Amino acid sequence: MANHKSAEKRNRQRLKRRARNVYRVSTLRTYMKRVRKALAAGNVEEAEAVLPKALSAIGKAASKGAIHRNTAARYASRIAAAVRRARAAG
Repeated sequence: MANHKSAEKRNRQRLKRRARNVYRVSTLRTYMKRVRKALAAGNVEEAEAVLPKALSAIGKAASKGAIHRNTAARYASRIAAAVRRARAAG
């Protein structure tokens, strides 16, 4: 347990930041799941509609430091490529 005033404040800050980061990562995973689910169901239009929201959530999580920028780039690239392939296929 924190014994100093500054350590107590640091602990409060840590908890707030963690809650924000968990929210951001959870949101981006939800949008990515929606895109993947739409693609699995063969609904390319729905996947294309959710894709911008997913890419936005990925970018925001990276810019705020919740995920690494290379991880964000990988996620964005893979999900966009999957939608592109589905569009080309049918």
